Amino acid sequence: MTRQTTEAAFETVIETHLLANGYELEDRDGFDRERAIFPETVLAFIRNTQPNEWAKLEALHGERTGEQIINDLCKWMDANGSLATLRHGFKCYGRTLRVAFFKAAHELNPELEERYKANRMGITRQLRFSTRSEKSLDVTISLNGIPVATAELKNPLTEQTVDNAQRQYRQDRDPREPLFEFKRRTLVHFAVDTEAVFMTTRPAGKATYFLPFNKGHEGGAGNPPDPAGRAYRTAYLWEEVLQRDSILDLLARFLHLQIEEKRTDEGKRIKKETMIFP
Repeated sequence: MTRQTTEAAFETVIETHLLANGYELEDRDGFDRERAIFPETVLAFIRNTQPNEWAKLEALHGERTGEQIINDLCKWMDANGSLATLRHGFKCYGRTLRVAFFKAAHELNPELEERYKANRMGITRQLRFSTRSEKSLDVTISLNGIPVATAELKNPLTEQTVDNAQRQYRQDRDPREPLFEFKRRTLVHFAVDTEAVFMTTRPAGKATYFLPFNKGHEGGAGNPPDPAGRAYRTAYLWEEVLQRDSILDLLARFLHLQIEEKRTDEGKRIKKETMIFP
């Protein structure tokens, strides 16, 4: 079988489900490869949800307002990471701008509810991410224009499995590319086939370490058969984990940047950072 009838069909299954459940198509042509964001989507979200802040910045910068905001956002994410930026916003000329709004503890504030509903979860297929080549990612998930997850998909019918997807990340995904730089943009990367899922939060070339992201089956590894009787044992990934409210909740409360400080035998202090995806 050709990729057209197997892996492309796998992409379609995921895309169709997400689009029917609150996601929107994020056009791959709108991706800024150097900055690793969808800038027009970011700006539209800020403009629509924070019109007062936008107006005050526009009074200062005029037609350059969007450019100034994107420059400051990318510098902020490079310095502080995308997770902290999604949760707490960033500074632009002394004003705090938010690039996401998460669910309030209660529903008594209509404005917060409206801002939460304004979040745009996007899906992009075959995203060309590099300034140096035309390589593409099977699936990219973004929040208000900021990539948060990628996935490489394989189908055993093509004699390709999750092992090949992991190999693709290790061999063909340069961790120096802006999209793959640890914590600065995308937070998690999934290697997926119809039977199993593995994930990593830190692309590191050949040293990339993947963890199983499976449910387990009968006391062992892997996944149980799909209760709906379909061919995908890994449907929980897009039907549960990436479900709109679920991924927003994960980003808001459960992802964690773990920081450890140690001293070498020479007394030098070193810092180790690990992104924990539950």
